[in-house]
Parts: sequence; structure tokens; C-alpha cells
Amino acid sequence: MPSDAGTLPDVDNARSPLIAGFIGSVFLVIGSLGVGWLAPVSELRRLPLFIWMRTEAAGVALSIVLLSVGGMLLVRAWLRLGQRVRVWGPEARKATLRAILAWGLPMMFTVPLFSRDVYAYIGQGRLMVEGINPYENGISALPNYFQLGADKMWTEAPVPYGQLFLWIEQFVVWATNVQPEASIMLFRGAAAVGIVLCVIYVPKLAELHGVNPHRALWLSAANPLFLTNFIASVHNDALMIGLALAGLYYCATRRVILGIVLVTLSISVKPITVVFLPFIGLLWAGKGASWPRKFLFWALTAGLSLAILYGLGAVNGFGFGWIKGLSAPGSVWIWYAPVGLLGLIVASIVNVFGLDGWGLAKWVYDAGKVLAVGIVAWQVFRGSHDRVMRRLTLAFAAIVFLAPMIQSWYVVWLIPLFAVTGIRNDWQVKTLYFVVSFFMVYAISDQLEVFPYLQSGDVGLALVLARNAAAIIALLFALYLIFLDPRTKHLFSRRDQPLSNNII
Repeated sequence: MPSDAGTLPDVDNARSPLIAGFIGSVFLVIGSLGVGWLAPVSELRRLPLFIWMRTEAAGVALSIVLLSVGGMLLVRAWLRLGQRVRVWGPEARKATLRAILAWGLPMMFTVPLFSRDVYAYIGQGRLMVEGINPYENGISALPNYFQLGADKMWTEAPVPYGQLFLWIEQFVVWATNVQPEASIMLFRGAAAVGIVLCVIYVPKLAELHGVNPHRALWLSAANPLFLTNFIASVHNDALMIGLALAGLYYCATRRVILGIVLVTLSISVKPITVVFLPFIGLLWAGKGASWPRKFLFWALTAGLSLAILYGLGAVNGFGFGWIKGLSAPGSVWIWYAPVGLLGLIVASIVNVFGLDGWGLAKWVYDAGKVLAVGIVAWQVFRGSHDRVMRRLTLAFAAIVFLAPMIQSWYVVWLIPLFAVTGIRNDWQVKTLYFVVSFFMVYAISDQLEVFPYLQSGDVGLALVLARNAAAIIALLFALYLIFLDPRTKHLFSRRDQPLSNNII
């Protein structure tokens, strides 16, 4: 502990970033009234405030400004809170928990932002309530399905989620009688359960790995990318990763059966966490295990998880139909994903010669997936037992970053895992700062609902111009943080010397 620890507080005036982040979160709430995603049948569309915010040029412009400034204010508040910490001890934990509440609570009342997947959840819940197999049918099987507000990609797409989340969807629709705002609040309640699990188990896992638990909590659960994706966007990934982290903790502390049950429940929300199972088998086998013992416990882990999934499938009658749902359509690639960008370059060059460039790009995308599988296998079979959790994290990261499509919530899967296994206060944390800033700028500009009759010929606020305006505002704010802000620019250019350290 520093020599001045007896005279100076562990956290130097956390109130300022807490208030700034709260203001940013409130800005998101207000901005969402004008450009957040509303179902066509929503009663909110009839309220005078919503009508003004969504159909008048001034209201839409105000919403865009508030949304852009609010999101980046949260980034700055998060960075400044980390800088205010002298000693990452109990006081830092209290400040971080206050930040999660102050910044996250207002988001519970936003119109869905940055994604409208929650409306697909409602449609899938309707399929369940009406006795239609969601693994065989898209939401187009429902009458008036277009009034639900889901993206058209879900029209014919089977559900890519597991049995547990289907039941949650069914319960929500049954309990609310398909009322969209009430449904959204219940889905946010499910997301809040996942966030609470992260708040509980991130510090516990960090301590197991000799990592400061309070700093790990700040890096992950107070992270604006974490909060916006899990609360404002209402993604079910919150519950998925919360259950997975809880399960990993119990597996790492020799309560493996409970851990496997929890991780399997995570798989039954979104099956991507099935990649955790071979690493859980290694934890169960123990340090110094022989290869026969490892294979035995891999088999036991897979068998127990498979039995639970089989039981869940038998109860709902859909079996393993979710495997088919994993092929649900979506964007094939995106420009900022390394593999997606490489595919774009290949396609562009090959098309110049009159050949099938996009056909060749698909080979690039498939090569990325094969490479990811190879890295996962390498991490499973090679490496120290003491680094099993880090190996799991690197394997999971390979799946995300070698995909042609990377969504911001995919990145949020990784942040808690890297935080609990150690993000050093050097280029590693600096990389996280850049990643968070980039994805916040992209999320702010990527998905806005702009009234379709507000055309550029009238007021210059067509959808493309609205997104460009949001992107410019958010990008300028990010550039200010990186290059001009006297408080934060040092975080991006060199190691932050004042206050911030890793002392437990």
C-alpha cells in the first residue's frame, strides 16, 4: 500500500464520474424516445411527447444528439472512475457498485437501443404460447407478425436459442399478453439476473486467479459496453454469460456438478458456451491428470451436460431442434471484423476480373472458422493446468474474432473472462479502452429508428443522414477523449501513472 494511504482516500472523489455517467444514462433514456426501437403496435406511439420526438425534425435531432453525447459520456465516466482509484480495495468496490446502479438503472427505462432483438424474443414467445415449434418456424407463422417490431431477418428464421430461454420467452408473453413494453421490462429483468450473477462471480473468479477482484469488476460490469448491450439493448447474452461465469466458479472450486448444471443452463440460453465444456473437463480432471483421466472427465462432462439438455428437450418436446436454429440468417460479414474485411478485399479484387468474388470470399470466411476451431483444439490439448481459464478465454476469443461477423455483444462475452484472468495496466487495458470506444461509436450510429416519412427533402433527416450525424457526434467525442481531453488522453497514449494501480 502506498505511503500516503493513511492520509488520502482509496478513491479520490468518485462522485463526479458517477454523476457524469448518470447524466449520460439519462440522455440515453431521453434520446431513445425519439430514435429507439418501438413496436408498430406500441401505445407509446400515440403519446404527444413520442409523436414530437419521433416525427418532428427538432425532436429527432435532439434525440440523436442526446443519444450520441450520452453514450460517450458513459465511456468518459467509466474511464474517469478508474482514474480516481488510488487503491483497488473495498472503497473502489463500493464506488463500482454505485456506478453500476447509477448508470444501469436509468437504462431499464429506455426504449430498446442499438438492437431490436427483444421484439424477436416476443415473437418467439408467441410461437411457444400458440403451440408452434419455434425451431421449425419463423415468426411469419404468426398473424400480424410484422406488428411485433422484429427485424425482417427473423421472418423465416428458426430460433437459435436453447430450451431455457424459450421458456422465459413463453412466460413473458403469457404474463404480459403480448404487451410490448411490459414484455421488454420482464426481459430486462432476466438480463438483470445475468448482470447480478456477473457482479457476484467476476470478483470471485478474479480472486481465484490472483487478480484484483475490484478492478476486474470495474473493467467488466461497470463497463458502458456491458451495460448498454445487456440493459438498453436487452440482449439475452447477459443471462448466458452470468450463468456461465457462475458455473465456471463452482467448477474451479471443486463443486463441479453444480458448475456443469449452471454452464448447461447457459448453453440452454445461447449454445455458444458449449465451448466451455472441454475446459471444465480439465478442471474436473485436476492438475497433473494423465491423458486417460482427461478423456474420462471430458466424457463425463459432455455426458452430464448432454443428459441435462436431453431432459430439457424432452420436457418441451422440441429435443435438440436448437441445433437447426444455429443457422439462423443474419449479416454474413462486417467490415471491421478482420476475416470479414479480408473477404471483402478478396471479393472486390476477384470481381474486377469478372469472376465469382463473393464465392471465393465465402471460402475465406470458412477458413476463418476452421482456424478458430484449430485454436480451440490447441487450447484444449496444450497448456498449463494453472492457465485453464485463460486458455478458455483465448479459445472463446478466437471464435469471436475469427468470425466474419462481430457484434458488440460478442465482445462483451469476452470482457469478463479477460478481466478475471488478468488485464494488465499497460497495452492490454489500453486496447480495451480503444475497443470500448470503437464499439460505442459504432452502436450509437448503427441502429436508429427514424420515422420513415421524415425525408431528406423535407428536413434533411433521412435515416442515412441521421446515422451519419450520430456517427459524427460520437466519433468527435471519442477523438476528444483520445487526443484532447487532458484527463483521459493519457490513458490512450501511455500508461496512466496517477492514482491507478493494481494494489489489492
